Amino acid sequence: MRVVIAEDLALLRDGLTRILEAFDFEVVEAVDNGPALLPALLRHRPDVAVVDVRLPPTFTDEGLQAAIAARTEVPGLPVLVLSQHVEPLYARELLTDRSGGVGYLLKDRVSDVAQFVDAVRRVAAGGTAMDPEVVSQLLARREPLAALTAREREVLGQMAEGRSNAAIAARLCITEKAISKHINNIFTKLDLPPSDDDNRRVLAVLTYLGG
Repeated sequence: MRVVIAEDLALLRDGLTRILEAFDFEVVEAVDNGPALLPALLRHRPDVAVVDVRLPPTFTDEGLQAAIAARTEVPGLPVLVLSQHVEPLYARELLTDRSGGVGYLLKDRVSDVAQFVDAVRRVAAGGTAMDPEVVSQLLARREPLAALTAREREVLGQMAEGRSNAAIAARLCITEKAISKHINNIFTKLDLPPSDDDNRRVLAVLTYLGG
């Protein structure tokens, strides 16, 4: 699985490279600044990009902007964002682009190598990997969807973090059958009918975060 990394701190960039290579990823390029990222993504068209939000020269949102620009050129390009902060405006724009896997993890909470590698694989496969704090901050900036019950919003928040039905059931201490019922209700209320082409679970999460 081919990966492009964008991280300005040399030690962290090298650490990410070593971790991914130890788990049989191929790091095809690792860049340390914003202007270099977009060309690298378009040149390699990797299976997944691991991108820091704040890169030189301005250390604002170059990484996230480059990732969004790359997805307009390469629709569905999977992007996993690593950041010290939640950047709500651009994060919402990335997350509401309904093509391809997306993830947003806070650096200081990525301490478990196995979970990080799982997140990279999940995003590469077209899924989502969301830090709970990111979900919380994004949801705090919008009105809850009136049609969803409190329990349905709770289930959807767990889905946004990338958890399976079994994991959500264990976290909320209810049955998998109940989780399936809640999820079906969510699909109905968000007007997501069955489709052979779309992953309704991903669309539900992205619709919710982007609403």
